[in-house]
Amino acid sequence: MTTLEKAKLWLTDTFDTETKNTVQQWIDTNSDELEDSFYRELEFGTGGMRGIMGVGTNRLNKYTLGQATQGLANYLHSQFPGEKIKVAIAYDVRNNSREFGKMCADVLTANGIHVLLFKEHRPTPELSFTVRDKKCNAGIVLTASHNPPEYNGYKVYWNDGAQIVPPHDDLIIKEVYSVKFDEIKFSGNDDLIEWIGEEQDEVYIDACIENSLYQKDKTGYDNLNIVFTSIHGTTYTTVPQALKKAGFTKIDLVREQMIPSGNFPTVASPNPEEPAALEMAIDLARITNGDIVIGTDPDGDRLGIAVRNLEGEMQLLNGNQCNTILTYYILDQWKKAGRITGKEFIGSTIVTSDVFFDIAEKFGVDCKVGLTGFKWIGKMIRDFEGEDKFICGGEESFGFMTGDFVRDKDSCGSILLACEIAAWCKANNRTLYQYLIDIYKEVGMYYEGLINVTKKGREGAGQIQQMMKDFRENPPKEIAGSPVAEVKDFQEQTCLYLKENKKSVMDDIPKSNVLIYYTEDGTKVCVRPSGTEPKIKFYVSVKDSVSSEEEFKEKLLILDQKIQQVKADLKL
Repeated sequence: MTTLEKAKLWLTDTFDTETKNTVQQWIDTNSDELEDSFYRELEFGTGGMRGIMGVGTNRLNKYTLGQATQGLANYLHSQFPGEKIKVAIAYDVRNNSREFGKMCADVLTANGIHVLLFKEHRPTPELSFTVRDKKCNAGIVLTASHNPPEYNGYKVYWNDGAQIVPPHDDLIIKEVYSVKFDEIKFSGNDDLIEWIGEEQDEVYIDACIENSLYQKDKTGYDNLNIVFTSIHGTTYTTVPQALKKAGFTKIDLVREQMIPSGNFPTVASPNPEEPAALEMAIDLARITNGDIVIGTDPDGDRLGIAVRNLEGEMQLLNGNQCNTILTYYILDQWKKAGRITGKEFIGSTIVTSDVFFDIAEKFGVDCKVGLTGFKWIGKMIRDFEGEDKFICGGEESFGFMTGDFVRDKDSCGSILLACEIAAWCKANNRTLYQYLIDIYKEVGMYYEGLINVTKKGREGAGQIQQMMKDFRENPPKEIAGSPVAEVKDFQEQTCLYLKENKKSVMDDIPKSNVLIYYTEDGTKVCVRPSGTEPKIKFYVSVKDSVSSEEEFKEKLLILDQKIQQVKADLKL
């Protein structure tokens, strides 16, 4: 079916007048907008369905979300026949999220499904927790994470509180695409909605405290200067309360950014991975003599942490550095408490730093690795439940979780843990930055860089596809002065050893359009198209040994130059 034919289907009485008028106007006068809005259907990627809000099959709107929810309802009835089905729904601060959340509830209740609907904005990890806590069959959250304001999204969770994975994701998608727009039941039944709010926050916060803190005497809690910002997102409802309840007393909030807003008025991007998003918080830390600055993304699952470096200036840690600190500390506490038996594991992803293999080996636990996206760490927990004990998990994109009470990355629990470590360090006349260097002295120094290449629209999607084809068919022979030793192709599920010219099978991880190059000196380059944004991503990791703080500063410059050389060699 051509783009024009698909667009003309939206001129029928199934669609509201405003939608029909917009489509007709594009047909008459704006072929570019028509093409981009209808050339494809939105797909479920690593973070679910995400896209620009507007009219069309390639946009987030009442009809595409209604189709997804009707498909989910149909699937739930097939999976739980005769049962009282319950679905929890949360939504973030984005424009239209509240309306989309109620609309999804209406579609579910019109299909006889009971809904637990949050009254106000709530973080994604609280939705994940609620699915398990309230014994729901599934969960939905309306969010586009840290994307620009024009985006929104839709993520589905299964009854274990984790995002959907095979076989459920593929089966749900089939159900979704089999739903015709005139088959969507929009006329909801409010009698089947249970509204939830502050009382659920308390249960969630208590679980975060129980699973994230280790110092029973709260070492240094009352002497740590914390600066926190929700960057206009959902965590204004949970993090300040959690910090106070845990026993931290010196908490300064960036007041201008504690106001929820889908327009994110004080930042260019509400992404705590970017230093600019924490600029106001760092400015406040200079005034308050803050020890640690923390910011979260709009739906409250990612966190960015800035700490004082060796020169005393606030510096944003990258996601791998944050998770190195959190993971090492947790495992050290478990070892001191005699809790490690050899049947424990931590979770990571293929694009995350290999430092976690070294940390796991040091403490005698396993490091299991999955594809990009926290849903694969959630799957690990479920797959090994009752067999191996999950301790913690993280990925490079500023996501971490402690324990298995939440089955998705969780900024609230991670913030509590980071603040405990910072307080413990300060009580021992150290900083978090020095603690990170101490870890590198033990397991080796790793340094990472992320290179994003943006290619928008239909043409951009084709360019990304061609780039992956070129990298697959003509892999680089040398990167940053070191010969390429291994090429891992997760789409073909093979590992090619270049010296021996031999291939081995890698079928322990599902197929995915991802390539990883390892050089002889340990440099790692991962190439992957984003599942939720019009980008192709290059994850670069380089490593060395380090024995002192002075040497660390020298090695940091050398490794940063090496990442720049990788970028030049790959012509990025």
